[in-house]
This record gives sequence, structure tokens and C-alpha cells, in this order.
Amino acid sequence: MVNLELYRVFYTVAKCGSLTKAADHLYISQPAVSQAIKQLEGQLGTVLFNRTHRGMELSVQGGKPIFKEVEEALNLLETAENKLTELKTTATGMIRVGASDSIFSHILADKIVTFHEKYPGVRIELVTGTSPETIEQIKESRVDVGFVNLPIEDKDVNFICTVAHLNDVFVAGNNYPQLKNREVQLSELQNFPILMIEANTVARRAFSDFTKNLGTTVNPDVEVASWDFMLKLVMRGMGVGCLPREYCQEEIESGNLFEINLVPSLPARGVGLAVPKNVNLPYALKEFVAMFN
Repeated sequence: MVNLELYRVFYTVAKCGSLTKAADHLYISQPAVSQAIKQLEGQLGTVLFNRTHRGMELSVQGGKPIFKEVEEALNLLETAENKLTELKTTATGMIRVGASDSIFSHILADKIVTFHEKYPGVRIELVTGTSPETIEQIKESRVDVGFVNLPIEDKDVNFICTVAHLNDVFVAGNNYPQLKNREVQLSELQNFPILMIEANTVARRAFSDFTKNLGTTVNPDVEVASWDFMLKLVMRGMGVGCLPREYCQEEIESGNLFEINLVPSLPARGVGLAVPKNVNLPYALKEFVAMFN
């Protein structure tokens, strides 16, 4: 295949009508332009220009038949290059964001609205899933950015930063007044029905590690798949629930629930931002990620 730069020289000479003017336009020497035309003519097996006293004219047998197609091809390439430049400097296109329903609701909602107001031309697709599912989606490039519970142990994703801290607490409704306004040991809580997130989650593993270090175990009476559902059950008096304070702050402040003063308190966790490895981030995604740094 002919070197694309030879066609660029051909097109420039045809537009300028002169080797000298084409050389000035291309910022190369006139002999280099002349040599490029000779090389292209040799590869195509035809004369492309007639050398006249007025300059360089397209030949009927070679230059004129291909000029329009070469011009269209170069314009298409320029359009493609401009699109890539636009992606690097302008917030356009689509961002696919992966996270759990709870992270979307309690951590990302305001940020997503703010970003949309600033860059209305960017379409945002929300892909829900557990943290392990989101990690897989990042690895397979099915989402452009993911927000997951820390720690991220998979080395095949690029961890960027921690975006929020979560403080797991036990909460209860007013039908458990005996647990209110005093210190409560974890062993005492086992006398009450306990609701916890399901076992195959980062939060549950963190709790299990905590109780293991204390030399004890806690077997929940009810396991649920979502924080919001657990919150509803606790508010209906079904038991004592363990969930992030950040996910039930409104209910605590309104008095519908109270936080149990557990001794010792549960360790804090984090939510992190990750992107696929070895991927150049377009401008829109860079701007979105920058909101969390």
C-alpha cells in the first residue's frame, strides 16, 4: 500500500499548483516534494502531473481521475482526527458508571446531577451491580468507571482514589428501648434478632473479620440482599440491623431509629473509584473522575 504521506503531498501540489508553494505549505524542501511525487508516480505506474510553464497541472491519464477520491479520503481522515481531538478536549459522548444501588443513592446521586448540569452533552449510563460484579464489569470494559466497596484486591483494575468512608453501626427502632442511651456489648446484641447484609459481600466479610479478632461469631437471624430493604425491615421493628450510618442518617436524625452505642465500635470502611487498566480516559471521563479527587 502507498504511504499516506505521498498522497498528502500529491493533494497539496494539486491544490497549490506549484512545487515551491506546496513545499512552503508542507514545511519541507522543494526537492523533497518533487521526490515524493516521483515516488508516488512510480508506485502507481502513471504520470500524475504535467509540468508546464504555469506550474504543476493534473494529468488527464493519472492525476485528475484520482484527485477527487484522494481529497475525500484525506477529508475523512481529518474528520476522524478531529473527533479524537474533540474526545480529548471536549466533554461529549457517553460515560458508563457501575456501582450498587446503595452507592448510587447515597454517594453518587448528587455528583452525577452536578456533572450532568455542567456537561449536559454527555450521556450517563448507570449499571447496577454488587461490588464484585462491578469489578468484573471494569475488567471487561463494560463500564468506564466503577465505585466499589474497599479493599479492591483485584490487581487487574486501576484503583484511583477513595471517594467516601462508611461507618457500619447497629440501629434499632423504638421498640427496643432497652438498647438505647447506653453502651452495649456485641455479645448482648445476640439476645436480639439481628439483620445483616448477605454473606458474599465486602461489608459482611469486614464484619466477620472484626468479630473473629474479638474471638467471637455472630449469626444473623435474617440476611438481606440490599441495605434499603434492611432499613425498611428494621424500621418495622423486625430486629436490630447492621448497616452504614451514612445510609440511615436521615432516619436516625428524624428519631425513627436510634444508633446503638456498640462497644467496641465497628471499624470504618471505604468506597473506592476504579477504572479499566491501560485505557486512555477521554476528556469527559477525566472530568467526571476529577470530581472525586
